[in-house]
Amino acid sequence: MRIVSGSHRGRKIKAPNNLPIRPTTDMSKESIFNILSNLYEFNEISVIDLFSGSGNISYEFASRGVKNIISVDNNINCIDFIKKTSKEFNININVIKSDVISFLNKIEKKSDIIFSDPPYNFDEAYLNSMIELVFSKNLINDDGILIIEHSKDISLELNQYFLKKRRYGSCYFTFLKK
Repeated sequence: MRIVSGSHRGRKIKAPNNLPIRPTTDMSKESIFNILSNLYEFNEISVIDLFSGSGNISYEFASRGVKNIISVDNNINCIDFIKKTSKEFNININVIKSDVISFLNKIEKKSDIIFSDPPYNFDEAYLNSMIELVFSKNLINDDGILIIEHSKDISLELNQYFLKKRRYGSCYFTFLKK
């Protein structure tokens, strides 16, 4: 893993083998961030990174100038790794150890982008309940977006908030908006 662009471009992220992660590929990450860079001024937005794992997506946002980032994961090893790496890179990320649904139920703050990369074994019912919670609590600003990374076995096109779906290699990304 590496940071694709921004102030930390090219920096490698060496996650320990004990992390239960499936990192977003560099190709997929670059494609998603190309889309986002046409929609947002990164230094003006806030981001929530759900199921953040190694923090790969959070570091990419920070490298591109996002100052307000919350990374959420329920695995203590992932949390510790994100904190350690953020300190090494001198990046300010608010790291929270929590189950994603519990976190979403508690948070009141809106964000511009919520990026969610749940384990691929989560089913559509879980993802749709997470989507419903995000939008029913108005956790995304008016021009904001929810992006979910998922496997080919998941289809979210029938969700009322569906905007578009993109495929990069074996990674699928569904964009949702109010």
